[in-house]
Amino acid sequence: MTCGGRGVSTVEGMVGKMSGQARAARARQVFDGFTVLLAIIFIAVAWPTLHLTHKVPAAAAPFIAGFAAFPILLARVNPPLGWAVSAGSALLIAMAVPHQPGNAIPFQVVHILVLFAMVFAVAVRAPIRIVAVVWVATSLLFATTMAQTGDSFAESGFGWPLAITGLVVFGLLIRWVVVSRQALLKSEEETELERARRAILEEKARIARDLHDVVAHHMSMVVVQAQTAPYRISGLSADARAEFESIGTGARAALNEIRGMLGVLRSDGQLPEHAPQPGAADVPALLEGAQRAGVPLTWTVDGSLDIVPETTGLALYRIVQESLANASRHAPGAAVRVHLACGGDLTLNIGNDRPIAVRPGDHSGTSGSGIAGMQTRAAAVGGVLTAGPRPDGGFEVQARLPLTAALTAAGRAGGLGSGS
Repeated sequence: MTCGGRGVSTVEGMVGKMSGQARAARARQVFDGFTVLLAIIFIAVAWPTLHLTHKVPAAAAPFIAGFAAFPILLARVNPPLGWAVSAGSALLIAMAVPHQPGNAIPFQVVHILVLFAMVFAVAVRAPIRIVAVVWVATSLLFATTMAQTGDSFAESGFGWPLAITGLVVFGLLIRWVVVSRQALLKSEEETELERARRAILEEKARIARDLHDVVAHHMSMVVVQAQTAPYRISGLSADARAEFESIGTGARAALNEIRGMLGVLRSDGQLPEHAPQPGAADVPALLEGAQRAGVPLTWTVDGSLDIVPETTGLALYRIVQESLANASRHAPGAAVRVHLACGGDLTLNIGNDRPIAVRPGDHSGTSGSGIAGMQTRAAAVGGVLTAGPRPDGGFEVQARLPLTAALTAAGRAGGLGSGS
């Protein structure tokens, strides 16, 4: 399975999630429209029939009917508030509004339906402690306001509380089903993300294997050719033999570094084994190797490189390595001078003269991705790096890297960017 295929699956999952959100928004709109329709129906029923059940002035009828019908509008937005308005108005109507003779119910049937709907909404959506308060309060409301004649189950004193209890239990069951479904969907999303992550790791491992096969093969061939050239070619001078030996040494070093980098691609997200990383102490060996490779290089070091922290040392090594590579590539044959100084900070200056022969297409003054990578490495350890052409036609790289523990720790947390 390739990362591309898994990427398509991930995009499809994101599209499906967006579609699910759109469906949820549409469902909320439909529900809100339904509650508005119910409120209109309830007010249309409660207002004209209020005089049949209660003795109220005509001016007060729309308000009493509104208290009976309109709390349904809060069923989704704020169920506890809707219940409080409905229950409070029911208690007030039962106590203050006289009802018609022969009517044993202190408030309208519409009011009962809306109050039951709000109890159900609270049971489904509100916190459990609020559900308990609503259940007890509603049971007490019906037990104390309904006529307890004992002629029927609904008027026996415990029939209404029992019905409310059943309604609350049913709402809690619906709530449990919804919560379980949401937990299942979340678990499926996490599983899909984990699968995508594993697919990416598998693809990284495959790329690492392919890179190792290609690079290791060609670099090994370079090493073999460089080491066997003195035996295959007769009449080589001592300088030519030393040149081939330098090529072989550099190729072996490059191959070892590439293998170390590929180990990161092969890792499964856990901390890989810490392979030795170059540091400040390895910079002199790097300079000597470049000099043996034919770069007209001179260098000076003021102070001891042993005090340079590990992270700063790695950044320094990569910056010097990239600078030497740029000088060799863009200014072949030009003299290169390196100056290192360890004081309060670590300062680095690498400059090369005007190139002896500029290759077609080469621009020594052009800033490429290598310079951006060096600046990233310097910034990662709290330092700064500048690079640019000199008035005499040469090129210069200047860097200042801190040696303090605080900035070094910040750099260690930030990580190091790519050097080229």
